[in-house]
Amino acid sequence: MIAIAIDGPAGAGKSTIAKRVAAQIGFIYVDTGALYRAIGYYALSKGADCQNPEEIGALLPSVTVELAFVDGVQRVILNGQDVSDSIRTPEVSMAASDVSAIPAVRTFLFDLQQDMARKQNVIMDGRDIGTVVLPHAQIKIFLTASPEERANRRYAELIEKGQTVNYDDILSDIIKRDYNDSHREIAPLKPAPDSVTVDTTGFALEQSVKALSDLINERLSTIEK
Repeated sequence: MIAIAIDGPAGAGKSTIAKRVAAQIGFIYVDTGALYRAIGYYALSKGADCQNPEEIGALLPSVTVELAFVDGVQRVILNGQDVSDSIRTPEVSMAASDVSAIPAVRTFLFDLQQDMARKQNVIMDGRDIGTVVLPHAQIKIFLTASPEERANRRYAELIEKGQTVNYDDILSDIIKRDYNDSHREIAPLKPAPDSVTVDTTGFALEQSVKALSDLINERLSTIEK
């Protein structure tokens, strides 16, 4: 099996771009961030403190989360309920960042992520895929863009979905999440030593997709030989 790890900060376009490239090359796309979002969403629904390890740890035995593929599209199933759309809010984003710093949560999801990579060719994105989850991935990419660029993209995405949001709030959340993700004690966000950094600041979506597609196809041709 071949594993492609794509790491990077919030709003870098990992999910959108990885999903497109996976479809092009016939790999399964795995959005690990969605798993953490599901845990964060569940914690919020229960009124738990997402920064409290004891409270979050106590919830985990009552959580079942899985990724299902419906007509080739990844759906997030939490305790039997499809929460794919509900987990895409700024509030859940911050909750996901908070719970991802809790060791019990990372342990809870670790085996699920590795099992997916053992069974099929995957493009898996997240914060620590190349460094922790799939350290032996054949291709590792660190995808990034400036905070302002990422805030603009997220703002446009949420407006398109009909949500009422403020750009400055989104930018503030992204800067805060960058700090939290890169400074947490467990599996902090950072490029793997053998990863290739791709900065898409100023890129349109199609340019970003082409940049990653070209890089991945070049690496795959070497692996397959």
